[in-house]
Amino acid sequence: MLRKYFSLTEANRTLPLVKRVVADITALHPKWRDLVYKYELAAAQARPDWGESKEQLDLRGAIETIAHQIQDYLLELEQIGCVFKGFEHGLVDFYGKLDGREIFWCWKQGEDRIDHWHDLEAGYAGRQPVPEVVRG
Repeated sequence: MLRKYFSLTEANRTLPLVKRVVADITALHPKWRDLVYKYELAAAQARPDWGESKEQLDLRGAIETIAHQIQDYLLELEQIGCVFKGFEHGLVDFYGKLDGREIFWCWKQGEDRIDHWHDLEAGYAGRQPVPEVVRG
């Protein structure tokens, strides 16, 4: 898939949709994690020679259903052209250019708009405020 580069304005324009998709992902992820934990607990108590119990099979089915939903949302973000970076904070990066170099416009769930950027290799720890001149 070709990399899409966003201006800051274009990236901010996608946020209403991105916010909804990220809210769905971050709501589903803890449910998926809890089901995986329950499955592991049931598996630890099961006898391997009996195969999977009905409880394990039911849990595995629920895990797979939620995993598919999350995967669909991640694909939707990919089709928009952004990169999902974290379940905990709902991090999303948008490829962009600043002063002639490739960067990520960086948004975190709960923020109203994109006000930060970082180098492609820097990650969230390298977030910096968007220069005033770029915000316009």
